[in-house]
Amino acid sequence: MRRQIAGLLLAGLVATAPMLQAQAARTFKTRLSPVPVAAYNVNIVGTGSVTATLTGNKLAISGTYENLATAATQAKIFKSSKPGIRGEALLDLKVSGGTTGTITGQFDLTPAQVQEVSASRYYVQLYSEKAPDGNLWGWLMPQEKGR
Repeated sequence: MRRQIAGLLLAGLVATAPMLQAQAARTFKTRLSPVPVAAYNVNIVGTGSVTATLTGNKLAISGTYENLATAATQAKIFKSSKPGIRGEALLDLKVSGGTTGTITGQFDLTPAQVQEVSASRYYVQLYSEKAPDGNLWGWLMPQEKGR
């Protein structure tokens, strides 16, 4: 009887281990830099950074931006086929406005979206009053533990 109970406990631990690992938070970061444009635009300036924390299917976004030429109007998370290639807008983020401020958001992702963010297919793009096609952007890249 003891062996059966021990066996059941061991089986239960083995079965739940993947679920526990799936709940471990993973961190993704990006540096926001000016969006490339065909012609120089004095309104596309500034810097920023964003950290995304993925815990299970929950994605939390936290970031800052500064030194924009005009006030921030919105920010979005986009999905792309690979880094450097523009993609489609997926999720709306909140910006505090102004030329210096914060970017935040919290989302429940589908299993496919969890895989996509893990594969570095998501980027953040910030817009401002005089850069309606985009001011700053950066790809969410996984961070190794200890970084």
